[in-house]
Amino acid sequence: MSKNFVYGFHAIETLLKEQAQSVEKLLVCGRENRRTGEVVRQSEALGIPVERARQAELDRLSDNANHQGLLAWVRPQEVRNEAFLKDLVLAEGGRIFLLVLDEIQDPHNLGACLRSADGAGVSAVLTPRRRCAGLTPAVRKVASGAAETVPLVQVGNLARMLRWLAEQDVRIIGLSGDGGQSLYDTALTGPLALVLGGEGKGLRRLTKDRCEALAALPMRGTIDSLNVSVAAGICLYEALRQRNS
Repeated sequence: MSKNFVYGFHAIETLLKEQAQSVEKLLVCGRENRRTGEVVRQSEALGIPVERARQAELDRLSDNANHQGLLAWVRPQEVRNEAFLKDLVLAEGGRIFLLVLDEIQDPHNLGACLRSADGAGVSAVLTPRRRCAGLTPAVRKVASGAAETVPLVQVGNLARMLRWLAEQDVRIIGLSGDGGQSLYDTALTGPLALVLGGEGKGLRRLTKDRCEALAALPMRGTIDSLNVSVAAGICLYEALRQRNS
């Protein structure tokens, strides 16, 4: 289980807006500015206890991250499972839009992917339960509130879940450097799951085998790949463009 707190303005502001009932108390340190004061007033109006704390305490709790003088203790964040995903797919039907991350281990990459997923209107983010970053405070900080708005689903067997999705007529499109076609020549409309691999190794063989098609990002420079969170953002917004046209 991840540590049960959230820090930073964006993450806490979204938490108060979307899941205020999960906040147990707010810790504040440093000089109060307009933005901090607004968070404090909103918390008090919601009946959330607000306590003054020393800078050293917030530094220790956040592992010296940029907490911006705010840290909220929260009830454990719910990570969804296979049953939730199946219900979601059946409920949304042709509108389902999933981002699948195969063994993303860097918390900053997972947080950035969640943030892009929220912006692009993704229904849920799907990861394997093992060898993948969880909903840590660092992930929630980088996500800037998206961890509170986009369901994160963890499954025990990713390949099996991708097979089930395909049986529901969800198109499984993987991003790979050896993809047979450009992302921009790939249809990304209708029920869709975009699949990206982890840092360094990319998509695992079993994951690739479950993809209907493999697409690649055009690379015109000397490097042959992009950071996974950057690639995810590009893919998601190309899908959004197609789905809105």
